[in-house]
Amino acid sequence: MQNALAIFAAYLLGSVSFAMISSKIFGLADPRSYGSGNPGATNVLRSGHKLAALLTLIGDAAKGWLAVFVAQHLGSTDVVTGLVALAVFFGHLYPLFLKFKGGKGVATAAGVLLALDPLLALGVAATWLLVAYVWRYSSLAAVAAAALAPMLSALLHGAGAQIVVVGIISMALIGKHWLNIQRLVAGQESKIGSGKKY
Repeated sequence: MQNALAIFAAYLLGSVSFAMISSKIFGLADPRSYGSGNPGATNVLRSGHKLAALLTLIGDAAKGWLAVFVAQHLGSTDVVTGLVALAVFFGHLYPLFLKFKGGKGVATAAGVLLALDPLLALGVAATWLLVAYVWRYSSLAAVAAAALAPMLSALLHGAGAQIVVVGIISMALIGKHWLNIQRLVAGQESKIGSGKKY
C-alpha cells in the first residue's frame, strides 16, 4: 500500500505544470494558446520571457529529481524507485490537472536521470547540448539524447531495472517528438531562436 501511494504521489507531482505556474507568475498567456501549444520550457521561451522559460525548465526537472530522490532515501527497492521514476515522468506527459495533455517530458526526464545516475544524466545532457549547438534543433537534440540514454545506461550498469526504466522513458520521449521528427525529415522544423510556431 505504501509503495502504491508513493507511485501515485509521484504521478501527482509530475502532473504539476511549471509552464502553467511560471506563466501565471509573470502574467503571460496560457502556453497552450500559442506556438506549439506544448506546456513546456521551449514553448514558454517563445513568449519572449526567458526567466519564465528558465523557471519552467528548472521546475520540471526538479520534480523529476525530487520524486526519485525521495523514493531512494525512503529505502525503496530498485523496482519501486523505477516505478516512481516512470510515474513522475508520465505524470508530466499526461497530467491529471491538464486533462492528460502535458509536455514532451525532456526536462522531467533529465531530472529523473540526474537522481538515478548523475553520470548518465551528464552524458545525456552533453549529447543534447552538442546536437543543439551544432544543428540548432531542440527536437533533434532531444531525440538524439533519448536514443543514446539506454545505450549509456547499459554501458554504465549493464542489464537491470534501470535500463528498463531509461528505455521506456526514451521511447516515450521519441514518441512525443514524432511530429517534430516528421518536420525534420521534411525540412520544416524550426531552429532554436527562430521564433516559428513549432
